[in-house]
Amino acid sequence: MAQDQSKPTGPDLIQGIALADLPDGGKLVGRCGDDQVLLVRRGTEVFAVSATCTHYGGPLVDGLVADDTVRCPWHHACFDLRTGEALHAPAFNPLACWAVEQRDGRIFVGEKLKRTARKPRSGSSGQVPEKIVIIGGGAAGFAAAEMLWREQFQGSIVMLSDDQTPPVDRPNLSKDYLAGKAPEDWIPLRGEKFYSKNNIDLRLKTEAVQVDARSRQVVLADGERIPYDRLLLATGAEPVRLAVPGADQPHVHTLRSFADCKAIIARAATARRVVVLGASFIGLEVAAALRARDIDIHVVAPEKRPMERVLGPQMGDFIRALHEGHGVAFHLEETATSIDGGKVQLSGGSTVAADFVVVGIGVRPRTGLAEAAGLAVDRGVAVNAFLETSEAGIFAAGDIAQWPDPHSGENIRVEHWVVAERQGQTAALNMLGHRAKFVAVPFFWSQHYDVPINYVGHAGQWDEIAVDGDIGAKDCLLRYKREGRTLAAASIFRDIESLEVEVEMERQMAT
Repeated sequence: MAQDQSKPTGPDLIQGIALADLPDGGKLVGRCGDDQVLLVRRGTEVFAVSATCTHYGGPLVDGLVADDTVRCPWHHACFDLRTGEALHAPAFNPLACWAVEQRDGRIFVGEKLKRTARKPRSGSSGQVPEKIVIIGGGAAGFAAAEMLWREQFQGSIVMLSDDQTPPVDRPNLSKDYLAGKAPEDWIPLRGEKFYSKNNIDLRLKTEAVQVDARSRQVVLADGERIPYDRLLLATGAEPVRLAVPGADQPHVHTLRSFADCKAIIARAATARRVVVLGASFIGLEVAAALRARDIDIHVVAPEKRPMERVLGPQMGDFIRALHEGHGVAFHLEETATSIDGGKVQLSGGSTVAADFVVVGIGVRPRTGLAEAAGLAVDRGVAVNAFLETSEAGIFAAGDIAQWPDPHSGENIRVEHWVVAERQGQTAALNMLGHRAKFVAVPFFWSQHYDVPINYVGHAGQWDEIAVDGDIGAKDCLLRYKREGRTLAAASIFRDIESLEVEVEMERQMAT
């Protein structure tokens, strides 16, 4: 996850390289003083930007150049080659840019360009709001606030979060941080000073209990009423609670917040055996992370194969074998019927010992505020292409939002981190009156030991899975099709192809 801090390598770009060494569409990494720099040629133009993604440090030379952008191979962040701006989450910080000169058939990289304040985009419609309230301190809420800051919104921003900490990089809580491989200072999406410095009134441990759409006010648990001109509901989802005897004991955990993760890490310090209930992405990522701490893991789940509903039977069998190869024991087609101290009773009659239990049996969208406010709700908060709800001036983004997906042609709701961030960004633009349709292709990644799984698109149902490559060899791309049309693709170590599928879907939607 960390960027490589070793001495920069490659040709000295200050001394220059031959133009012929960088063909049209080509990429090359070299050094410019102490910096590793990526050169990209597009026709007669050559761009010089930072060589690593600002999200997790992915090598952009292994990414995809599309139009005037470069996309990270790891988690599909997208950057403008001309300005370095982070166009698509999960990256928020821009790339550095360098001056480039061509003369005598050679390319020379000059000084690092000073970053100038980004100009707010023009073309907003309607009156610019003075007061924006965001309910939620997760991916969508943070991304919206950050975009409002980028757009130099001068009005009031109030961000209400019932969490104890400022917005964090939640995917890391079930991956590297839980495994003990990431320091705590990697977890906040921004330092606490970011909010106060940029006039974002972030209120932690604050519960919104009512949205009064008629008076355009948000009512807090303590009775305070906060007025808004535009409101973003980004309340996210909450873990489904286990409803069996003993599920309320202190050694039974769910994982959603930073505090949840720290509690599990504290338990893991002395634990020898853990039961994970649920073979979902979160459950198996927790299993992999705790195995890295040399803890015996037993996974209990009702399905026949892990993740089969999302990834299909072939990938399900592979994921099970991968975890079993790392020592995880599965109890499939079973559920927990009770937890009695250090024993978990299973539906098949057996018991499994556990020093503690992690419950990962799904989440449900937190739609209560929206329902009480009279907004249209159908398996999520219904929004239009601009992420606006049935009530003018109220928007929804993230895990709660059900939006018209132009690629699948269906109204969908997904619980993916990157989708939530990108929706937050789009909602922010629309709260400022820009009328930007949300057309981003859904994307998520999942990490299991040294195996990353990338998934683009959305396939609720399919009638064919076309496998290219060898799943067992960890070199594959699977296309999930319905009536011959690719709706989604999952891949292992096929990063360029995954990005190409994403760009292909974007272009299909643009036609």
